[in-house]
Amino acid sequence: MKFGIDSGHNCPPDTGARGIKFEDNLTLDVGNRVIAKLRALGNEVVVCRPSSANTVRDSLSKRCSTANASRVDTYVSIHFNAFNNQANGTEVYATSDTGRKIAKPVLDEIIKLGFFNRGVKSGSHLYVLKNTDMPAILIECCFLDSQKDMNLFNPEAMANAIVKGLTGKLPSAPVNPVPDEEENIDETILRLQKSLNRLKITDKNGKALVEDGFTGANTKSAVEKFQTIVAVQPTGIADATTWNAINLILAKRIIRPNHAGGAVVRYLQYRLGVENDGVYGSQTEVVVKNFQKQNGLDADGIIGPASWQKLIG
Repeated sequence: MKFGIDSGHNCPPDTGARGIKFEDNLTLDVGNRVIAKLRALGNEVVVCRPSSANTVRDSLSKRCSTANASRVDTYVSIHFNAFNNQANGTEVYATSDTGRKIAKPVLDEIIKLGFFNRGVKSGSHLYVLKNTDMPAILIECCFLDSQKDMNLFNPEAMANAIVKGLTGKLPSAPVNPVPDEEENIDETILRLQKSLNRLKITDKNGKALVEDGFTGANTKSAVEKFQTIVAVQPTGIADATTWNAINLILAKRIIRPNHAGGAVVRYLQYRLGVENDGVYGSQTEVVVKNFQKQNGLDADGIIGPASWQKLIG
């Protein structure tokens, strides 16, 4: 079976809802797990989320084009709902009888996790369901602005429910998806050196670190340099606050003008040569847009996957 899996949004200016958590983060986490599990079961998976788009409509069109050109058997779009902090539960959208037959077992499996059953609904108003050539469903996993749903939500359990609903089974062995760097607990010296090199943080001599797993004067100087950049006490020792800043930057969250601040913005400002005050204001926005233009990106001032790729790979 060939599945087209689309982790909703995550393609500025196509970004998701915000509540107790961010939709972009949730869809990517669940989507990556679903992809890994489907492949472990021997299925072919086409990732339909585009890396860049000029408009929201362009983002949606590219998702459909990828699914159609790849001739996937089933297209699955993963989303999270938001409304009024009170609504809760799971609903799955489809437009055809075949789509509804695919949607029902997926919904049934998610409901087993304790979510309120909002039913299988008509998706005739949804662009990605109207413009894909194969049976397609859009899953609204739960409400990210509902404390009740967020208390129930677990990305691994949600991914398992979706995969079991789609295939009737789960991999017999654990499957490791692409990790979310913000939750990475590896604090070894070797990972520290690799991370600082990836972030283009050099030692006191302006050189990249030797990735040998040993703490020496050069590694300490690079840590101190990074700490100064992100406004952490410059001790040269990678404490919890330092690791939190490293992991948050490596997680490559979407950064918008006037909607972000702190360590990630300070690092971004350092890399782009603007005063790193930790506030994404108008001056930083101008520099970001210039950087995007110089790198052939859409100059929208939003640091998304394409911009992060240019910055840290």
